[in-house]
Amino acid sequence: MKGCNPRFQYQSLNRSRNQGFPGFLMLLCSVFCAALFSPLVHASPTLFSDWMSAKPRHPNLLKDALRSQAPSEEPSELWSPLPDQGWRPCMEEPHVREKPEKSQGYLQVFLDGGLNQQRMGICDAVAVAKILNATLVIPLLEVNPVWKDSSSFEEIFDVEHFIDALKDDISIVKELPYEYSWSTREFYATAIRETRVKTAPVHASVNWYIDNVLPIIKSYGIAAISPFSHRLAFDNMPMDLQRLRCKVNFQALIFVPHIRALGDALVKRLRYPSPQSGEHEGTGLLQEVTERNHLPKPHKFVVLHLRFDKDMAAHSACDFGGGKAEKLSLAKYRQAVWQGRVLNSQFTDEELRNQGRCPLTPEEVGLLLAALGFDNSTRLYLASHKVYGGEARLSNLRKLFPLMEDKKSLASSEERARIKGKASLLAAVDYYVSMHSDIFISASPGNMHNALVGHRTYESLKTIRPNMPLLGPLFLNKNMSWMDFRQAIVEGHQHRHGQLRLRKQKQSIYTYPAPDCMCRA
Repeated sequence: MKGCNPRFQYQSLNRSRNQGFPGFLMLLCSVFCAALFSPLVHASPTLFSDWMSAKPRHPNLLKDALRSQAPSEEPSELWSPLPDQGWRPCMEEPHVREKPEKSQGYLQVFLDGGLNQQRMGICDAVAVAKILNATLVIPLLEVNPVWKDSSSFEEIFDVEHFIDALKDDISIVKELPYEYSWSTREFYATAIRETRVKTAPVHASVNWYIDNVLPIIKSYGIAAISPFSHRLAFDNMPMDLQRLRCKVNFQALIFVPHIRALGDALVKRLRYPSPQSGEHEGTGLLQEVTERNHLPKPHKFVVLHLRFDKDMAAHSACDFGGGKAEKLSLAKYRQAVWQGRVLNSQFTDEELRNQGRCPLTPEEVGLLLAALGFDNSTRLYLASHKVYGGEARLSNLRKLFPLMEDKKSLASSEERARIKGKASLLAAVDYYVSMHSDIFISASPGNMHNALVGHRTYESLKTIRPNMPLLGPLFLNKNMSWMDFRQAIVEGHQHRHGQLRLRKQKQSIYTYPAPDCMCRA
């Protein structure tokens, strides 16, 4: 019988194995694929949402914007400089209190936050040293928990220039003398110390410092204030102190030479692009900046500050089109960083957008720029540290503006070596380039936006301020035509191209320098 034949049994078994092998492969593939994509959906929703983020959120507007783009031969009025608004940086000094011959003691401040928050803190520290007639120790910059950058004041700002520019206002030392060398970050971290001031209220008055900090300096010869961000009021301040704060911000604080040199090179390459754009290996940086002769007509360029990192996206509690995976990822991040205590979480995405409280995505700011009249011939410099969603999230912006550049595309790895991985130095380069651009626009409010709006106002440079309460509802309307969208954008931004706005009560002098630091011509 065949069933009892061992040879037949072996052939039957072998045949069944061969027939089952494709099925086994299919089963194995399904298991492997499930294992591959399961982490993307469950364990790592961030990666999955980044992978999905290339899909346009506003496909109809994007399609029509791309179709309508045609470079204009005549220069657009968008590029024309701001008309004279009748305000200039104040040249005449108010009645200034002379610097006393003898200092009361030393003032230390510890500054947290990113580059621009620290920049404002430095300005306030100079003013407080003036109030107390204290010698300011070069401020200590704390390591930012988000950017994890340990760059010091001396690595970012030109210390010699800083001291020299303020020599007639206050005394400044680079470090404490030996008898006070015990006053360090580590010393204050281990116990309660009588020389540390940790209760300075936000926007404290002049009198608060005289009543609470000056006695410590008189008793111990030193006072260390930590935390110090936003610890000096903007209202009811003597005019000489207001002018001093602006002097620090707009004159005394300049970046170290290698930051300025790299910034100059980037600006030069934006204005005079080479045919081999992006190929800068081996370029002599200083030689290119200083010795390039017979240059053609310079190109104009826009700087777009795009703050769209995970921190910003999560804190906004808005929906950015990445589906359930992205929502889960951002919710987990909010819980881990802020223990879920985010004010916007109590509102729906529609409510937040109607209130203008959602940061613009790269796609949305691209549509805004296109509606304002910029086209695919516009040179765009992207000032950004890390975009949530990576290159995929930037793809639609790049379709609209193919001449978009950044530090990496304009400078070689050798030129970027000294700033690589250092968020504050990277931000400093972006700040420098932004101050030399024809137009600056920021996709969302924040310290970089505030600092540059104020600085460019002081220098009478064109700055576009997105009308967030207008943009939110416009982007919610999925049936709006490109023509209607463009008309609404143009009309809603008529007076948002850098026109000077006077500072109101409680507003920052660093964002609104007039009328405290600017005078009528």
